[in-house]
Amino acid sequence: MIYVLLFAVLLVTGVPIALVLGLTGFAHISMTNPATLAIMPQRMLSVVNNFTLLAIPLFVLAGELMNFSGITSRLIDFARNFVGHLRGGLGYVNIMVGLFLGAILGSATAEAAIRGSTIAPEMEKKDGFERETAAAITATSSSLGPIFPPSIVFVLYAVLANVSIGAMFLAGIVPALLIAGVHFIYIYFYARKKGLRKLPLPKIKEFLVSLWRAIPALLVPVVILGGIFSGFFTATESGAMACLVALIIGFATRNIRLRDLPKILIKAGITTAGISFIVATSNILGWSLAFEEVPRKVTEIFLAISENPLVILLLINVILLLVGMFLDITAAMLIMVPVLVPVVTSLGVDPIHFGLIISLNLVIGLCTPPVGTVLFITSGVVKVPLHRLVRACIPLILWMLVVLLVVTYIPPVSLYLPKLFGLIQ
Repeated sequence: MIYVLLFAVLLVTGVPIALVLGLTGFAHISMTNPATLAIMPQRMLSVVNNFTLLAIPLFVLAGELMNFSGITSRLIDFARNFVGHLRGGLGYVNIMVGLFLGAILGSATAEAAIRGSTIAPEMEKKDGFERETAAAITATSSSLGPIFPPSIVFVLYAVLANVSIGAMFLAGIVPALLIAGVHFIYIYFYARKKGLRKLPLPKIKEFLVSLWRAIPALLVPVVILGGIFSGFFTATESGAMACLVALIIGFATRNIRLRDLPKILIKAGITTAGISFIVATSNILGWSLAFEEVPRKVTEIFLAISENPLVILLLINVILLLVGMFLDITAAMLIMVPVLVPVVTSLGVDPIHFGLIISLNLVIGLCTPPVGTVLFITSGVVKVPLHRLVRACIPLILWMLVVLLVVTYIPPVSLYLPKLFGLIQ
């Protein structure tokens, strides 16, 4: 109990999450098994010295290259010409761009910052959305970033749960489309209720020009997923291919020059270093939990409550939603996956299926107070008071909870595509 208290105190006092994880694990090992402290640095190094984890810095770099190449404006133009003429059309544009950026950046916070500064203000000015509604749509749909493949969150889960990254990527497609779909439904009824105006129908030439300019960005997920599922390269190697394609696009469009590369590499390096340090220190906490046989004990506790997988999954969803309200998604994944995967697999739940359950829970947490990172970013960028933004997000979060229940209790939603491609049985 004293270590749980230490963890909570460090977290509440604002200590960086990497240090919270490492210090808690260090304190526990120091008191229970001090002879093993000498190999702690080796444990930290061994967990990040992993070929599969190399996909993370590669996807981070690919995202930075694509973002720097000015591809976002091209995606916005294409989406605007595609659905912008509908009532509340810029709301649909926002969601479509969220899907596109999810396939490029894979980051909820990056999506919130980009779309909050570009599309949300246009939704208010041109279509007549209330500012807090435009901000809420931007914030909650930013959850598409970590769910639509390729996803750093999926790479991390695949390493922790020892499952196929390619299967995780495929499993995320339908849930991501469902999240986009419920946002479309919300926008449709909101636009009708408020009587929002329509934009003029674009000319065919304008549409074709915007499509042509957007093709390079649309090719990135095609190259990544196509290469993985065709067996041409692994998920890790696909990150390198994404960097190559992004670099070619940047040079071809003249948005990236040689002098820009150091800045891009440094930014990607800083992001990667932060993730790697969290992964390394979380291994110390995971190691200490293994000493106490926490995964086995948690499994016994859940099975004592019920052996019905439906009941256990409901309890896990509640726990994960609460965890997601307080912890960063990477830290929560590193803590919860080693503990919960043995529980669900003992009940016959497919670990790929559970990967989508835990990912959806934690991305919903990004949109909920008190530590919802996406809320704070969107509030600051769109300039909406936090309490008004939270209130506007509630209907959309309820829709996302519906998607979570569908994914939880209808396994084919996430497992159909991996099975179709033969990545799981």
